[in-house]
Amino acid sequence: MRLFFWNQRRKYGAVLEPARLWGRSPRVFLGVATLYGALDRRASPIEPVLRSLVTVRVSQINWCRFCVDINSALVLKRGGDLERLAALERFEESALFSEREKAALAYAEAVTYTERQVTAGHLARLRRHFDDDAIIELTALVAFQNLSSKFNAALGVEPQGFCHAAPQPKDAHLKQGD
Repeated sequence: MRLFFWNQRRKYGAVLEPARLWGRSPRVFLGVATLYGALDRRASPIEPVLRSLVTVRVSQINWCRFCVDINSALVLKRGGDLERLAALERFEESALFSEREKAALAYAEAVTYTERQVTAGHLARLRRHFDDDAIIELTALVAFQNLSSKFNAALGVEPQGFCHAAPQPKDAHLKQGD
């Protein structure tokens, strides 16, 4: 854990709060970190900006302000822009997103929203832009981000100031159960 924390201090200037929390169970943390590394690799069939847009959208749905913050910064670092981040919750109506991006984001929403189901229409739309291997990776990415953002949101992990322009979930103070 010390080596991982050292690397985060070097990269971010501090140890990230989720790492501190996951670090309380080192074996679980190792599994989570390994899975993330497998999904966010250069050889992924899903381009880096799209992977990051998907993680921001899933994080918005799950009310994870930390995840929106850090993943929005990653979108910008990977060449995305603030205009698309601001329009992310309305991606279907926006000309800023390609049909490939819209298919992936609609699928991510269907997987993430509890009251929705993935339909044959979602899969047909995905298959126009992605092969089967890419669909498997996209599904794994969405599942991972659901794990991560639900973990952080449940434990109240706050943003750490990576992207001050990050589009936070609307009405976050009105979450169910408050």
